[in-house]
Amino acid sequence: MNTELPPVAPEVVAAAVEQLTSRLRKKLDAAIESYATLPVAADGTVRRVRCGEDAEVTLVPGPSGAVTDAAQAQCSCLLAPRCLHRAAVLGAAPVADADAVTEAADEPSEGGAEATEPDGGTQESGTPHTDATARPATGPTRPTRSTGPTPAQVAAAAELWAAAAAVLAAGVPGAGAVPQAEVLRAAHTARLAGLHRAEAAALRVVRALRAARARHDGHRLADLVAGLRELLLTSGLLAASDPDPALVGTARRSYRPGGSLRVHGVCREPVISATGYGGVVTHVLADDGRWFSVSDVKPGGPARASGAATATVALGSGSLDHAQLSRGGLLISGATLSPDGRLGTGKGVRATPVPGLSWTSGPLARLFARPLAQAAAAQLAPGDDMEGAGPQAGELIGCDVVVVGAAGDHLFARDLAPQGADREGLLIRLVSANGHPELAHAANFRKLASRPGLRLRVLGRLDPDRAATLRPLAVGPVPDGTATLLLPPEWAGHADLGYDRLEGAHFPPAGDLPLVESPTALPPDPVAEAPLWRLRGLVEVAVSGGRRAAAEPARDGARASGAAALRRCGFGTAADLAEALAAEADRRGRDVFGRTQQADPDGYARVWLSAAVYLSGTERALVEATWKPSAAA
Repeated sequence: MNTELPPVAPEVVAAAVEQLTSRLRKKLDAAIESYATLPVAADGTVRRVRCGEDAEVTLVPGPSGAVTDAAQAQCSCLLAPRCLHRAAVLGAAPVADADAVTEAADEPSEGGAEATEPDGGTQESGTPHTDATARPATGPTRPTRSTGPTPAQVAAAAELWAAAAAVLAAGVPGAGAVPQAEVLRAAHTARLAGLHRAEAAALRVVRALRAARARHDGHRLADLVAGLRELLLTSGLLAASDPDPALVGTARRSYRPGGSLRVHGVCREPVISATGYGGVVTHVLADDGRWFSVSDVKPGGPARASGAATATVALGSGSLDHAQLSRGGLLISGATLSPDGRLGTGKGVRATPVPGLSWTSGPLARLFARPLAQAAAAQLAPGDDMEGAGPQAGELIGCDVVVVGAAGDHLFARDLAPQGADREGLLIRLVSANGHPELAHAANFRKLASRPGLRLRVLGRLDPDRAATLRPLAVGPVPDGTATLLLPPEWAGHADLGYDRLEGAHFPPAGDLPLVESPTALPPDPVAEAPLWRLRGLVEVAVSGGRRAAAEPARDGARASGAAALRRCGFGTAADLAEALAAEADRRGRDVFGRTQQADPDGYARVWLSAAVYLSGTERALVEATWKPSAAA
């Protein structure tokens, strides 16, 4: 993918691939790989790519910043528009989000930031999917529907299922531009049918596939596995006419009136998307405890994420920047709210800056009053997620901790137990929210790790895939002022770890830090150490290598030994699923002449999905157990 190119709507890419002859389709993957490295000439918003002596592809994005119409992509060669140059350049461009495709958004934006913000992009730093602006901050919004999906929605879901099943059977090596185009075409059909959740999952799968095939530094196989699991589960249930309204989802741009609000800045978070977007999200808290966000995310990548730290807030009079908002407040009249908790910036919105609150007063202080174990349990509790659990990831968790040591990219800290507690606080892992070198996270973590005994007030996001892990976004001094940070007054009591750089003067003298007992051994990670790795490996190799790779255990005799090991450890269901997946992957039918028939991708996808859903739910239960106080001993 070439992030210098503008994002392209899924249907435009799919149509360009469908127009190619079968001979040109065979050359498409190699052409995309080649054209992704070509220089891009910029003329205002227009982008040009020279593909040869007689071929130049010109992309003219619309007002949203994305190419949303086939006429906006032109090639100068004689075969255009049915040419390889045009299809390859479109295939090398980032996939546009549905919000960019729908230019007639429900909420007109003066600043334009919200109209181009990506949905579901993975972070380039290699961290799990933590795009705060793509997650619900005010709780899930369930559309009311008394009946099941419409016939059009059932048909669209069936198309998505078929496209996803084909990708799963092919695996990363075989899921090139043509299978991806089938997924994009089906995603477009899903959008027209109003299947917002399935469409978003499909776009995440295509982005993760591209990252995997390009061996992108930020690619994680787990992200692709999770995306395929979500896409197959959602589309499969919809295709079976499941009436659950959560399967349909909601459009992220359906703003609703919010009346008058008073919000208090909490912290800033830099956003770097794998689709070439960058910017900042400022998290704010209302007096009643509801989370909202104000974002400024546009094409530009890491450079823009770094520079957006002090970008002007496109809300109200425009006299406030994001750095000031993160430590100040707003009194808003005529507020409009999106389902994911973003504050609209339309012309009817009026916002007046007001003094902010510190982390020790008002609704911000309440963030740190709840015991850490209870806060984590509430976020990991079952919700509208079909897989039985899903943290309300727009909400951040606050806690007071003491640094006790470090190992690799982990910073170990112990929850400061309430006075009079008869047991030690939870031992948790703190992991950088973003490791990109242009951001301050990594440098700040190194300084924190070098000062065991330092007491911190931490605000971060729970990582639902790792044992007792928080990803801090901001830190501050503990209220009693003992062995804690010494921040300048202009920082208003907290440091945004992605932007504010901690220096030596911000720490107490080494002699003032108390001696702490470092853990003699790293706390166990039940997700990594459980025998479930045998099933996890099979589920992942099925995605990375395709159906043939998943069939190998059935051919070399390893299936029986792996299943036996799972049963010995009490994971009987995991053993059954592993055996079933390997056997189904190796299943081959024969016609009346004894010739091997093409394998059925539908049955294989169902068996893989069963294993993937079981694995996700079991691992989530193991993670939840690490947040219980009894696990701290």
